[in-house]
Amino acid sequence: MGWLRKHGIRSVGLLAAGSAAFALTACGTAGAGDGGSDDREARYKRVIEEPHPRPAEVIEAAGAPARVVRADDGSLLLTYDAGNVEDDEGPAAFAWRIVGPDGRTVAEHAEHTDAEDTPASFEGTDGGFVRVPPEEDPAGSYVLDTDGKRHGIVVAGTPLRTRPGDILLQDTEPFLVHRPATRTVAPPAALPHDATEVAVDERGTVWSLDQPPTGTPGRVVRQRAGRTLGTTAVPKPYTAGVLTARGGTAALSLLRGERVRGLLLTTDDGGHWRTVLDVGIPWKELKNGPETLVLESLADGRLLVGEEGGSYWLADDRTNSAFHRLGTPAAFTSLTVAGTTLYGIVDATTPTYDLVEDEGLWISGDSGRTWRPYEES
Repeated sequence: MGWLRKHGIRSVGLLAAGSAAFALTACGTAGAGDGGSDDREARYKRVIEEPHPRPAEVIEAAGAPARVVRADDGSLLLTYDAGNVEDDEGPAAFAWRIVGPDGRTVAEHAEHTDAEDTPASFEGTDGGFVRVPPEEDPAGSYVLDTDGKRHGIVVAGTPLRTRPGDILLQDTEPFLVHRPATRTVAPPAALPHDATEVAVDERGTVWSLDQPPTGTPGRVVRQRAGRTLGTTAVPKPYTAGVLTARGGTAALSLLRGERVRGLLLTTDDGGHWRTVLDVGIPWKELKNGPETLVLESLADGRLLVGEEGGSYWLADDRTNSAFHRLGTPAAFTSLTVAGTTLYGIVDATTPTYDLVEDEGLWISGDSGRTWRPYEES
């Protein structure tokens, strides 16, 4: 549910079809379902108090998933958090569902949790999905293959010299990468000591923001296999924000005070950098500060820029010299990309037992020209 989502996690919700036990439509409205709002509240409370909840029940209770990630073969992993609406303590429930490239459910799982627990988070990888190591138990990570079978991983202390196929695990401290071939998780080698932002692209290049705490201007460092390939300074009078990299493009948001005002970017894999301010994005519309900024790279090098719960802009081409505003079928609470496909979620932003209008996932495979609601086949 939207209010449980941690700021800064680039996530997207996916709405599954209701089960026989819960007769709700795929894209819901507030109070939808048998018996209306009061009946849904009773079912919700029953689900989160159940010691061994069924996946379909948790999924129906949550409405829109908290996160969806995609494996290399197009399979999706959806995670659902049904928290305690009335308190930040007490019973809760968590579920995941793997959907194959044909849209059919392959495997699913649910468990009883506590509202104070940090929900499990995954990243899509080659052959499946890797559980991001929980802060309280770094060894408690694993890989789910695309059939839902669980495999152990090695959490190594020796840094990895990154190579193609390695992926960055979001929101870990220290920064960690996963190597699918060996199911190993470890820090990237030779990362600057004062790195505050990191991105890893499909070539295994590590891009990091080296930001010393002394007030010295930061710099973007580009490395591969543990070797530094180049650096570029953050231009004055800006400070640095979010970093992203893919498809030969790397970009860093530029801040003045607490507001985003432009980008520092390269479109030739770090060969040349430029500061872009006037590219068709009205920066003043980004009103909530850098913590809600969406900055993502598509596989073809185009950038997506926007704000959670607000407006979004997509580059016209991979030069990222001009952007246009995305038309959306509803007000998205989050928007992300996988490859060149856009995934937008509509979810509640405050605690509620009911679904909101158009709740669920909307997908666009044509750069936002058309959207369709996701429905499990």
